[in-house]
Amino acid sequence: MSHIRQKAVEGLQIGDSFSVSRTFTEDDVLRFAEISRDYNPVHFDKRFTGVKRFQGPICHGLLVASLVTEIGGQIGWLASGMRFDFKRPVYLGETVTCELTIADIDGNGRARAEAILTNGSGLTVMECVLSGILPGEPEKEVMQAMLAEGDLTNRASG
Repeated sequence: MSHIRQKAVEGLQIGDSFSVSRTFTEDDVLRFAEISRDYNPVHFDKRFTGVKRFQGPICHGLLVASLVTEIGGQIGWLASGMRFDFKRPVYLGETVTCELTIADIDGNGRARAEAILTNGSGLTVMECVLSGILPGEPEKEVMQAMLAEGDLTNRASG
């Protein structure tokens, strides 16, 4: 992910776009449930998902949305608002790709971004609009030093 962080250090512009992908596993869903305490049977019980007319257990929506926060964390985005529109379920074992684009930046470093999350078939599973604050010069200097040191606290894969 250092290429995303490096771009943030260089300075973000309207139109900059970033992409990450992840395959969601049963372990991911279990760990997210432990943290969030969301044990909705739609994530675990095939009988329940059957009466909901799903093909099987589905991922937590906010777990899938974490792809957006993965990119935000890499660029040092401080979120002030997020709106998620959940379009279709994400099943265990599905790979989802998040494409996030900087849509607007004002003179104070406040920004708006839009994200589209798609499954392996290219179908939109989620849309997101974010607002927040981009890193200023002091933050970019720290991130540059982190990169020079090997970015040791950055555990993102890829």
